[in-house]
Amino acid sequence: MSRQPIALSPDLLRLQNEGYEIEIRGGYILVKNIPYVNSTANVLRGTLVCNFEATNNVANKPSTHTAYWIGEHPCYSNGAKLTPFEHSSPPQNLGDGIHVDYMFSAKADYRDYHHKVTTYVGRIHGEAQLLQECTPCTFPLIVPDENEKSVFCYADTASSRSGIGSLNDKVAGQQIAIVGLGGTGAYVLDLVAKTPVKEIHLIDGDVFSQHNAFRSPGAASGSQLEEKFSKVEYFHQKYNRLRHGLVPYAAYLTEENLNLLEGMDFVFVCMDSNPTKKVIFDWLYKNSIPFVDVGLGVVMQDEMLTGIVRMSPVTSDNFNQAVKNISFSDTSADGNEYATNIQIAELNSLNAAMAVIRWKKTFGFYRDASCEYYQGFSIATGEMIIERPECSN
Repeated sequence: MSRQPIALSPDLLRLQNEGYEIEIRGGYILVKNIPYVNSTANVLRGTLVCNFEATNNVANKPSTHTAYWIGEHPCYSNGAKLTPFEHSSPPQNLGDGIHVDYMFSAKADYRDYHHKVTTYVGRIHGEAQLLQECTPCTFPLIVPDENEKSVFCYADTASSRSGIGSLNDKVAGQQIAIVGLGGTGAYVLDLVAKTPVKEIHLIDGDVFSQHNAFRSPGAASGSQLEEKFSKVEYFHQKYNRLRHGLVPYAAYLTEENLNLLEGMDFVFVCMDSNPTKKVIFDWLYKNSIPFVDVGLGVVMQDEMLTGIVRMSPVTSDNFNQAVKNISFSDTSADGNEYATNIQIAELNSLNAAMAVIRWKKTFGFYRDASCEYYQGFSIATGEMIIERPECSN
């Protein structure tokens, strides 16, 4: 089965997005799992089959008003045969493993396949609906066919329902690195994994511990925590169910292995402040790789938490302005309040969302009228603090 005509045809894509179970096979479109009433007034499920024609894999307007049916003859809710579109044609073998039991003839000038399918299904399913709550929109699992070079294990129907496929193309094929898979880095991965980037390189030398489970997306089991997986191994297993192209490196990024970032289109730096960050930043700047640095500055004050959630996007154009807002001191050694490393899941996820939105702005997914080189959210006031140069966008 090829899904390309479905992806390229607005009427077929609409049927799929509404939850119909459709398949293109040979010269026919099959619409499966349609509830109908049989002669004993029981609700069963059958398949509607329509002739299908396309040009360059885009569906044409239906050339005939007739359709076929696989199953018993649909009836009214009382078991009497539905006669308005009854046809005397005998069972047929249409090829490609399609054996139909009846032909229907509901004359109309159908605009497209959505119009034709929903007209037939409405008449058939409406009678079943009188007997029990049921729907032809089953939202089946949709798996990319072997000819689709998709990074996903199952189709991204969310993007097609929203009509943003062309925007996703702006980041498709990119190689992304996430340096650090603590609270914020894990949420960055959760968001980026659902985009069609080609590869996501996961770089962290730490173990996924019990405290990590409380500031990361999803729910780790006790047995997983007992395994003492490295963070990259844990998250690789978790998101490998969704997509391909995850590249794990169970190592801390240092001056010795900066080659791990070679060929990246964008880098998320989600690591604690330390002198190594400056080395990483200088290398990224030298190699003209845009990146974003994230961080939380959260402290306890009067038995409440306050502080800043910060995001600093860095490019070759704003490097000197951006890095002045970033600390490179070793916070674990200087004894300041931030060394307590207070992290809360909602702040980590906010920090990640800020960074991912900025990444998508960089490549034209979102409109960028700010061009900021610093963005900070004040927990206490709810204000967003932005520093930016003049922006022409």
